[in-house]
Amino acid sequence: MPDGFIVTVIKSLILANLVMGVFAMLTWAERRMLGRFQVRLGPNRVGPFGLLQPIADLLKLIRKESLLPVGVNPVLYLAAPVVSLFASLAVFAVIPFGGQATIPGTDFKIFLWVSNPSVALLVVFALGSLSFYGFLVGGWSSSSKYSLLGSMRAVSQLISYEVSLALAVIGVVMMSHSLSLTAIVEAQHRDGLPYIIPQFLGFAVYVVAATAETNRIPFDLPEAEGELVAGYHTEYGGMRFAMFQNAEYVALIAFSAIASVLFLGGYGWPWLPGPIWMLLEMAIFIFVAMWLRATLPRVRYDKLMSIGWKVLLPAATLNLLVTSVIVAWRA
Repeated sequence: MPDGFIVTVIKSLILANLVMGVFAMLTWAERRMLGRFQVRLGPNRVGPFGLLQPIADLLKLIRKESLLPVGVNPVLYLAAPVVSLFASLAVFAVIPFGGQATIPGTDFKIFLWVSNPSVALLVVFALGSLSFYGFLVGGWSSSSKYSLLGSMRAVSQLISYEVSLALAVIGVVMMSHSLSLTAIVEAQHRDGLPYIIPQFLGFAVYVVAATAETNRIPFDLPEAEGELVAGYHTEYGGMRFAMFQNAEYVALIAFSAIASVLFLGGYGWPWLPGPIWMLLEMAIFIFVAMWLRATLPRVRYDKLMSIGWKVLLPAATLNLLVTSVIVAWRA
């Protein structure tokens, strides 16, 4: 039986705050890591090793004056960053970080997930599609040509790469015979191998498509400063801008967690306690994303779309066809 309503609410609040805390520390970790890659120091002035830099950034953004540009639609302009951040955070409601655990010092047991629907993977993609509206509405309601162009780029990019992303994970669904994330973890544990081995091509497509979905370099064309000033959030400042940035970082954490569940067995392996093992897997994905940002240059927009439709889509389709044949043969 799932946990009661009050316990679920408490778990939701704790999880949301933990994700926000991880986001804050990731901004520091990425800037320090980029400094190492680029032979410079990175944040090192505020607190020991610059650890208080996220707090300084937060205070700076809070103190910035909030302005409404002339000609904006106030309701849509203010709602856009909220929608994007909500969609990114809501994904964690269906991500399992373990099975059932006992609270230390008590006999009270809880599940290490907020919700466990049988179609959790569909919920993830539905929430990902909802975030499109935040980017599109934010750019359109800003009454700026740069913002509108950035929002159109963002939506076309996200829709294009979501097709390949969906096809990449269907192979995992076919092998596990379920859309439930906990069932997918259990299927990998039952089969005795993580699905990254039989689904390596799907995993490679997932990594590239997820990088584009989160607007990370080299696929950050919707925010190309040299062309669009800052893209869809050009007219946003202070905490409104911070909410858009927060949504992108939270999406990166979410895609890392989903990759762990789908391809690396999530919490299902016995070598370490489940949540710790899964967090280590997520850390690897996040490190790779930061490494790519420090290494690769931004691609041209036509090349970006070509990669999505001419490379990733055929590769994901091939992976799906091969998986279909193997699953049918095993059956």
